[in-house]
Amino acid sequence: MHDIRAIKDDPDGFDAAMSRRGVAIKAADLIALDERRVANTKAMNEAQAAQKQASKAIGQAMGAGDQAKAEALKAEVAALKASVQEREADDRRLSDELRAALLPIPNRLAPDVPDGESEDDNVEIRRWGTPPDIATPQDHVDLGEGLGQMDFETAAKISGSRFALLTGDLARLERALATFMLDLHRHEFGYIEVSPPVLVRDDALVGTGQLPKFEEDLFKTTSGHYLTPTAEVPLTNLVRDSLLEEDSLPRRYTAYTPCFRSEAGSAGRDTRGMIRLHQFSKVELVSITTPEEGHQEHERMTQAAETVLQRLDLPYRVVTLCAGDIGFGALKTYDLEVWLPAQNTYREISSCSYVGDFQARRMNARFRREGEKKPLYVHTLNGSGLAVGRTLVAVLENYQEADGAIRVPDALQPYIGQSRIERAS
Repeated sequence: MHDIRAIKDDPDGFDAAMSRRGVAIKAADLIALDERRVANTKAMNEAQAAQKQASKAIGQAMGAGDQAKAEALKAEVAALKASVQEREADDRRLSDELRAALLPIPNRLAPDVPDGESEDDNVEIRRWGTPPDIATPQDHVDLGEGLGQMDFETAAKISGSRFALLTGDLARLERALATFMLDLHRHEFGYIEVSPPVLVRDDALVGTGQLPKFEEDLFKTTSGHYLTPTAEVPLTNLVRDSLLEEDSLPRRYTAYTPCFRSEAGSAGRDTRGMIRLHQFSKVELVSITTPEEGHQEHERMTQAAETVLQRLDLPYRVVTLCAGDIGFGALKTYDLEVWLPAQNTYREISSCSYVGDFQARRMNARFRREGEKKPLYVHTLNGSGLAVGRTLVAVLENYQEADGAIRVPDALQPYIGQSRIERAS
């Protein structure tokens, strides 16, 4: 969420930042709303001061035996009290209106985020690995169904479209991928493993920015809880309403959870296979740090996600998202795109985003420097390390053999105990 004081200090800068985002809201509208709130607060404070002064004068009038003046002052105090109560209600209403106006506004962009309108304008910054030479690559659906271990028809009978059912060695491979990722992030990059709830409250989603703007992409239960769309939500909210000491930062968390998204607005996109499901699994990375360390932590997080792909020997590229493709809360985002032979292209498998203090303001997550009284907002980052289902897709397609079997990457063989996955007997 934006700081209204920063908007008032630099309205032209705010308008320019929103213009890059393609957002029509203007600083002048927000400032006008805040000025109404400030004027009301000033009037409320003046009424409170007058009420206090009149109350004091009542005692003085009664002490002087001036009953008429005392009664007049009592009437004045009653009127002032009613005015204060009305102003207090207006203050709450105007504060809520200002917060409601600020919440749907996206984050500013870092200066080095490239301009652009769509994913076509994203900027590639590096590639790693060489795509395998496969004469006639099959896609993951044909491979999985050919193995007899990937079933979309039965999943649809159970749950409807955009669900997948894995059995046998493919189910084990999915579990092995998640365990491998968690072990790497824990042992080599110092992330603390967390097993968080996947049912979350609305204020947790407001804190990380999914609400109120993206409610249509969420699944809501009859109890009022939401199924979490990403473990970013519970992991980032670990520091909600906290005042941390600077020497406890950075804090790095990782979790393997199911994620749930309605995929609103994606009708007709990636309807075949496991690329875009209502339920999928993901290993998430979240960092909580200081403003000075934010950009360095972003590079470090991206390296952690890249290391997973490198250990699995999966070719990929890294792109910087442009202004028109970047997420709502991000200052800057790197996407990792893995090579999929059947599509003859790179597809997103991880987004690593630096968010700055945007979420911290929504969550009231702060830290205190030693020797300083005024707390500062922490800076937050999040990234996929990786999307497990899409990694499974990439392994199937890049490690396929001519007979339809799948070679198991060397890094996963200790987890799954075999070097090939063949058709279920």
